[in-house]
Amino acid sequence: MTSLSDNKAVLIAGPTASGKSALALELAQKAGGVIINTDSMQVYHDLRVLTARPTAEEEALAPHRLYGHVDAAVNYSAGHFVRDAAHVLDDVRHQGRLPVFIGGTGLYFKALTRGLSAVPPVPDAIREAVRERLDREGVEALHAELARRDAAAAARLNVRDRTRIARALEVIEATGRPLADWHAETTPPLLPAGTTRALFIAPERDALYARIDARFEVMLQAGALDEVERLAARGLDPLLPAMKAHGVPALIRYLRGEISREEAASIGKADTRHYAKRQFTWFRHQLPEFEWMTPEAAKGWVAASKEI
Repeated sequence: MTSLSDNKAVLIAGPTASGKSALALELAQKAGGVIINTDSMQVYHDLRVLTARPTAEEEALAPHRLYGHVDAAVNYSAGHFVRDAAHVLDDVRHQGRLPVFIGGTGLYFKALTRGLSAVPPVPDAIREAVRERLDREGVEALHAELARRDAAAAARLNVRDRTRIARALEVIEATGRPLADWHAETTPPLLPAGTTRALFIAPERDALYARIDARFEVMLQAGALDEVERLAARGLDPLLPAMKAHGVPALIRYLRGEISREEAASIGKADTRHYAKRQFTWFRHQLPEFEWMTPEAAKGWVAASKEI
């Protein structure tokens, strides 16, 4: 029987709709732990329903941190997350509680366990100027400029990849150095090897995809469309992360009368299924140290673990 106190932190990753949130809640209740969000979309205050954030009732059962604390107008990054997570981790450890990091964003978990490239924050004025040029001049023009200023980055990126092309130019404008230079420099990890129990919840694929489709319909019935309508009314930059959350672009198109509700739901479901597939692949190749478990095996591990 494993003692939960043997772990300085528990990391629970997995594809969307895999049941990892319920598992984290069960573990936190048993261990007196604190659940720390490690999902890049659940940080946004504006998208509680559509990102399947824990309900108020669930949050009352155990402490939850880093959920819904960011406005959709913010271009929240892995760097922001690591800084926020460091403060929360210090607080949780000071309380003598078990940190339970849970989510599906591989880059966030990699930043926690491997460190993060030391790219400094890009000033808002520079980011906005690059985005305005992107809209005015088009992505091909900015890719051509990137080829002159950072040939290696331009060669790696698809000429239509608006987000990454803009990001590469923003970094050059802000720092005078290409992204590759910054990626060669990393900060120490918050959770070094040997200090965690890291799990990846891996359900059977067909069952997972069916659950994703069913959950999207439940979200629509629970107010997801109202959320998106309020978000769309803000007129935010469509390149912001919150504006690209699964389901948001398609539902905005529905609200504009461009497609039917059924088409929007179908697109949202398909995008989410494709994302889940990419999550399996990403964790397998990028974080092989995570222990893969079926949902049933993970529940068994929690049940067999000693309480702290």
